[in-house]
Amino acid sequence: MFRKAAVTTVSNGSYLQGQANGRLPSMDSGQPAQEGKVVLKKKVTLLRGISIIIGTIIGAGIFISPKGILKNTGSVGMSLTVWTVCGILSLFGALCYAELGTCIKKSGGHYTYILEAFGPLPAFVRVWVELLIIRPAATAVISLAFGRYILEPFFMQCEIPELAIKLITAVGITLVMVLNSTSVSWSARIQIFLTFCKLVAILIIIVPGVIQLIKGETQHFKNAFAGNDASVMGLPLAFYSGMYAYSGWFYLNFVTEEVENPEKYVP
Repeated sequence: MFRKAAVTTVSNGSYLQGQANGRLPSMDSGQPAQEGKVVLKKKVTLLRGISIIIGTIIGAGIFISPKGILKNTGSVGMSLTVWTVCGILSLFGALCYAELGTCIKKSGGHYTYILEAFGPLPAFVRVWVELLIIRPAATAVISLAFGRYILEPFFMQCEIPELAIKLITAVGITLVMVLNSTSVSWSARIQIFLTFCKLVAILIIIVPGVIQLIKGETQHFKNAFAGNDASVMGLPLAFYSGMYAYSGWFYLNFVTEEVENPEKYVP
């Protein structure tokens, strides 16, 4: 009688046949042993990736930040200067992350890059700060703005109750959590739709402004730097507001492993 070749099972329920000599194939041999490896499905296409970037940049920040920038700079000219500098800094950051995303094809964004460069301790501290301080604060700001904007049409003649804003905010956060936990595809579709809505809202603001400029309504640009002098404490706050408005250019790197052809699409 002949001895049968050894057989083993892998995580997806299929069988991995042994070699002719009865030994299992080595995990380093490049043989079908890798078939049982659990990987993320690449469902983020170019359009979905663009919608993630645009959808996170064009958010509550773009509607909240202009007031803070103008208030802390003291003049129209200085506020436009701050907007320009913040945009250039954000562009440099986005280009750096595009390079990192093509070199290190792992999801995780900040955590992954710090882990690769400096080791586990700084990476853990970064994640700890992100989860307990940065992300909850940013989510609270965005969600409260969402709740206020949703209720604004229903309370045009009076002040919006704070309790109503908090309730709508809680519902919104819960829906986003459930949607992202249920399906990546549906999350991407909703992201594309909301991105389109945000672009329409921005165009509604921009197009009438451009029309007014074409008509010659440029009185606010005359002596643009005249006004209240920017204080030493005001400029950092203005820059912070500007960078907050541009934030979001790094979010695609959090799902690099789910991007189709990341070498081409991430940049």
